[in-house]
Amino acid sequence: MKAAIYARVSTSKQDNENQLAQLRQFAATQGWTIVAEYCDEVTGSTSDRPQFKVMFAAASRHQFDRVLFWALDRLSREGVLETLTHLQRLTSYGVAWRSYTEQYLDSTGIFRDAVISILAVIAKQERVRRSERTRAGLEKARSKGARCSGAVGYRSMQRQSVSYAALDYGGVRSLSRLGSRDLRASGRSRATRFSWRLYPSQTVMV
Repeated sequence: MKAAIYARVSTSKQDNENQLAQLRQFAATQGWTIVAEYCDEVTGSTSDRPQFKVMFAAASRHQFDRVLFWALDRLSREGVLETLTHLQRLTSYGVAWRSYTEQYLDSTGIFRDAVISILAVIAKQERVRRSERTRAGLEKARSKGARCSGAVGYRSMQRQSVSYAALDYGGVRSLSRLGSRDLRASGRSRATRFSWRLYPSQTVMV
């Protein structure tokens, strides 16, 4: 069986080698041939990880039969809903998955259906909580005088004694890009080229 290893640490000060050494040894005891290793040095709270994306692209082409990772939180720390989606994507590609430290997290194991069912229930509750927070945020935004459309959450922030407000569209922020001329005129860097526009004419730089 062809296997791929995915390892992740949060910062460059940490080392993937501790994970890799044991994952390689475990794969050898199972008789799996390691054909690829994908290692990221970035937070797991987002799927925008270079090697993570490369791994999924390879999985979609079925370049390996199984993905082995140290623990579920090494694969993803985005939340139950997103993590479950990642596992289901691998399954849809015909690629099995296995956690080294959590033996029950094995797509070919006897607990697979039970684990997936539990994750699905938790993910459903997570969706409900997000929906409730969105509705509460919308009401708060309206009470603050912001004009909102769709499912909008409202969050107040304080940065250097200046009050900011941000609109959060169900967790996906709606951003409007400022033109380079506006950036030069304002003296802001490219890192601040996004803004949220609030009613009536307030622009909040982030």
